[in-house]
Amino acid sequence: MPWLAQKPLRKLWPVAGAVVAGGLLLDSLHGPLTSVMTLGAAAGGLWLLGSPRRPSGRALPRTAQAWLERCQGVLASFERLEGESTTAQQQRQQQLDDLRQRQQRQHLDVALVGTEVPDQALQPSLAAACRAQLPLRLLWTHPLPAYSPDWQWPALFRHCDHLVYCLALPLKAVDLRWLEALPQGQSVWLLVDRGAGEMDQQREKELVGQLPERYRDRWQAWSPARPEGLITDLAPLAEALGRSGPQQLEQTQRRCLEALHASWQVELEGLRRGHWQQLLQRTQWTVAAGVVVAPIPSLDLLVLAAANGLMLQEMARLWDCPWSLEQLQAAATELAKAALTLGVVEWSSQALASLVKLHGATWLVGSAIQALSAAYLTRVVGRAMADYMALASGVPEAELTALLHRQAPLLVARAAEQEKLDWSGFLQQGREWLRQQAAQPA
Repeated sequence: MPWLAQKPLRKLWPVAGAVVAGGLLLDSLHGPLTSVMTLGAAAGGLWLLGSPRRPSGRALPRTAQAWLERCQGVLASFERLEGESTTAQQQRQQQLDDLRQRQQRQHLDVALVGTEVPDQALQPSLAAACRAQLPLRLLWTHPLPAYSPDWQWPALFRHCDHLVYCLALPLKAVDLRWLEALPQGQSVWLLVDRGAGEMDQQREKELVGQLPERYRDRWQAWSPARPEGLITDLAPLAEALGRSGPQQLEQTQRRCLEALHASWQVELEGLRRGHWQQLLQRTQWTVAAGVVVAPIPSLDLLVLAAANGLMLQEMARLWDCPWSLEQLQAAATELAKAALTLGVVEWSSQALASLVKLHGATWLVGSAIQALSAAYLTRVVGRAMADYMALASGVPEAELTALLHRQAPLLVARAAEQEKLDWSGFLQQGREWLRQQAAQPA
């Protein structure tokens, strides 16, 4: 059996390799700081080359209470990044408190909505025609506007257990636009005003063909001009509401908390990207300097691995990622392999060669190209890793590996394309870094 297959020895080989590499480096470099940095680089690089562990994921919550706890955790992330006394943070806390108070509800909220709503005189008759297991609170609101800049449904409607949308024939584009903007999972019933007469098969066929697919079995014809017939007209709606019990309250609360969490995640991602950009700027030139200083060419990858390991740990804290360093490096290695396969390193080396040759550096041109390529690769892999962390949030553990293998080429290609858009900025930073390196004593 090969010695690497033996578990006791396998646990010790990174440490032993680090000591050997460190001894070689101590003979080549003088000074305690350089020795410690290089030894750490070797240890980190050899750890990266070991067998990677699969990242572990966190499944999405399945209950409203679990979603409350998840949202509270997002608030804590905001506090770490921007402080707890900001106006935005206070507003977020109020939003969560409002939903927490709704946790104790014992009634169903049903809203009558539409760009045209019936006269309020029909409210008693409509309430009498709709019965449910729980007490029913019928919300009679103002008509929806004929135009909206963002077509965002008000929170009052999004928090309702059921929406009853009133439609008039022929259908109007504004009604269809509002229906398309409804949140996923919102329970909606359509009340189609058929007028004084009955709806024939031709009109029914035209209506079904015009409605979005998700509403084609969620409509009911009625005649608000005949209040005495509402009980008969709304019998299917009353039957559906009668099946709504405590489980509907839980479902509504879970849907609202999930939507709030999603909106907060968008804000939080923007904050994380700002902090990550500063971290990346520091790491890329640390990597470049490490590649130049390393006296043994084969250790360039180890220096890159160690510096990126520090960046990955900082990224894990930014994204509240529970993965260990080994798991983070395993994901980064997969992305780096994709970068090599897609030719990102080869392209960057060729593009940077002209920059280095034109610059009057006092050290080897090959080392400069290698260093700048390592810095650029750090940018690409770092951006792809940030995208993967954001994408993997809430993905079950069993699906994470498949997600990484499936998305790695796409994430790296997209990251490389985004970095190319800022290629001139990177070149300017590279020139400044080259000047600083050339000015340092040998």
